[in-house]
Amino acid sequence: MLAYLHIPFCHRICPYCSFYKHTPGGSPIGEFIDALQKEARSRISSPTRSLYFGGGTPSMLSPVHLRKLFGGLSELIDFDSLDDLTFEANPATFDQAKAALFRELGIRRISLGIQSFAPHVLETLGREHSPDEAKESVRILREAGLPSINIDLMFSVPGLSLDDWRATLQTAIDLEPDHISAYNLTYEEDTAFFDDLKRGNLDTDEDRDAEQFMLADELLTAAGYDHYETSNYGRSGHQSSHNRGYWSGEDYLGLGPSAVSTINSVRTTNIADTDRYIRMINQVGHATAETEPLTPDQLRLERIALLLRTAEGVPLELLEESDLPRLIESGLGLIQRDCFVLTRKGSALVDPIAAELA
Repeated sequence: MLAYLHIPFCHRICPYCSFYKHTPGGSPIGEFIDALQKEARSRISSPTRSLYFGGGTPSMLSPVHLRKLFGGLSELIDFDSLDDLTFEANPATFDQAKAALFRELGIRRISLGIQSFAPHVLETLGREHSPDEAKESVRILREAGLPSINIDLMFSVPGLSLDDWRATLQTAIDLEPDHISAYNLTYEEDTAFFDDLKRGNLDTDEDRDAEQFMLADELLTAAGYDHYETSNYGRSGHQSSHNRGYWSGEDYLGLGPSAVSTINSVRTTNIADTDRYIRMINQVGHATAETEPLTPDQLRLERIALLLRTAEGVPLELLEESDLPRLIESGLGLIQRDCFVLTRKGSALVDPIAAELA
């Protein structure tokens, strides 16, 4: 089973991010850590093969809170047996000492939310680090001996030219991370960017998206990164085992406010409110706000949408074969080893193709 822990705290709220998050404010972080561990003790019953800390900004937790959290989890999970332990971090939230702590705690993979190396794009995205700080953060993690480093980048950001994007990609490549994720900005509800889009201050452009996607694919694969999922590029041995589990339909347990779980075809969602999450864990022993049994057809459609993003593609047994000839004739996909796999051209249009196949 996969396990995900949601840490909702951020120093600053980015205008594009739709995940549940907030500044620490009046929320007692110590009490949150206690509640998170209590939820873990009540819900971790199956062997856990992968652990992922996301947010929010997990790396803004203090060394005291990190030691407390990992200490409690190590009583429930054999960290040495995990095949993936990923921890999200932002460059402005750690130094050499905290990076050394990451390594000491057993973290194997750091996912750095850099997003861009262009100052004006970082400003647009509301990031609190500079390009130089981002570069320095990679060096610090390398010196600390972190086994695997991922850099998150974002394209189709307002004001990001093709030349800006090329320069950001090249800077990332020059830093020689083990993995690079390149995400197409999407406008999600309940974000400042979505409100600006509705007001007409921002726009979407599929041609721009495709052009910047193609450039990332060209430069990153030429630099030796395997393009194994629409937004993900990894060197040999550094692909995300945790995310591969999601894409292939493994059961996953989500802990923390707003976290989602899917176990034995039942999906549950925790309450998206940190203070209420703490109270519910302490008073009733869980923080479940929604429960939804999933039908076989719902699970099939989800698997199609996720597997379509991967280099392995979708097994033909999951698809209606009548949908495929047009996509193949248009150069958007092909058949490989009894799976339908998108071409580079098709990968740039993965979302509309997934909607069509579903």
